[in-house]
Amino acid sequence: MTVRDGLVYTESHEWIRREDKVAIIGLTDYAQDALGKLVYIELPAIGLEVSKGEAVVSIESVKVAESVYAPVSGKVKAVNGKLETNPALVNEAPYDTFIFSIQMNDADELDSRMDATAYRTFMDSEGAKG
Repeated sequence: MTVRDGLVYTESHEWIRREDKVAIIGLTDYAQDALGKLVYIELPAIGLEVSKGEAVVSIESVKVAESVYAPVSGKVKAVNGKLETNPALVNEAPYDTFIFSIQMNDADELDSRMDATAYRTFMDSEGAKG
């Protein structure tokens, strides 16, 4: 599994790219592989206020249904509308396909998240290959 340097990661296998006060969120390569082919993604409404740790997106694959969680608190700024008709884009290019972004209330909330090295160590401890 690929882990891209320069991103921040969560224990629930979301990646975050910070651009000023905006957190751009997607699923890691590990997560998309574990889920299998994605067949449906329910995106949040733009403007929705979310709290760190809150389930924000529902994803269904051929194997299972899962949630994507807000890694920070704030307001949903954008969603990737292409995923409504082609959710498998996440499978094809997980680090190049964002799911949604959040205008962060407090960017310091990202400080508690893992960098790529820590995420690789976390995945090793979980028995995943990174």
